[in-house]
Amino acid sequence: MRLTVLVDNTTCIDRYFLAEPALSFFIEAEGQRILFDCGYSDIFLKNAAKMGIDLLDLDHLAFSHGHADHTWGLGPLMRAFSEAGIEGRPHRRPVVTAHPDLFETRMERGMGEIGSLVSFSKLKAHFSVNLEKRPVQLTERLWFLGEISRENDFEAQEPIGTIDGTPDWVMDDTALAWRGEEGLVIITGCSHAGICNIVAQAKRVCGEERIIDIVGGLHLLSPAPAQLAGTLTVIQSLGLSALHACHCTDFLSRKALADVAPQREVGVGLVLTYP
Repeated sequence: MRLTVLVDNTTCIDRYFLAEPALSFFIEAEGQRILFDCGYSDIFLKNAAKMGIDLLDLDHLAFSHGHADHTWGLGPLMRAFSEAGIEGRPHRRPVVTAHPDLFETRMERGMGEIGSLVSFSKLKAHFSVNLEKRPVQLTERLWFLGEISRENDFEAQEPIGTIDGTPDWVMDDTALAWRGEEGLVIITGCSHAGICNIVAQAKRVCGEERIIDIVGGLHLLSPAPAQLAGTLTVIQSLGLSALHACHCTDFLSRKALADVAPQREVGVGLVLTYP
């Protein structure tokens, strides 16, 4: 499996790409081409073009959840496919896999809309769409984990904004898991469901206890002491070969994680490969 970071909050040193506080990964696994999240703007398309990655040739488009920093690039992607069709250029439209709540209108006090600006009805006019709460097998060894069971008492303790005036617990938040020769690679968006809950779900879905790497946002932004302590205990117990915490993981949290796991640098342009 090969994972390329198309969008993150930072870029790799001496790599001249664009960054934004958002996330998008391009994954190649078992001969399949998967885009995971679309970031906040069109920079994932610009970065991919500079990297020589053709995002008009995709098997799957999977979403971690419906927040702006993961879905607002969907509009530019739809436009790119539409323009390719108009011009008669080669393109292969992906199957979209997401939780059914992905397209809900989400509001945050003082900010307004923080959810997807593309509706389900508009999206399905462009792509085949599979909305599913249950896990979905995207390739022979890559899984969309579906709705994450929230089992512990230290993660996902606060809602973020509202849906139809009610607290939004971001139940659509999910992740991908790839089963390699040495264990699982867990690929997250923001981990609103809690990275420890996500790890537990990945183990169940994939039938594998070993975790070799976690790549993506861990939603540790000035976390409550109980959340950080609980997370550090679980992460330490995993015996990871590497940890690529990025995006919504703040400096102090990454510093604390580096004391219990081999935390690595992440930025746009990073390429990770796993056997």
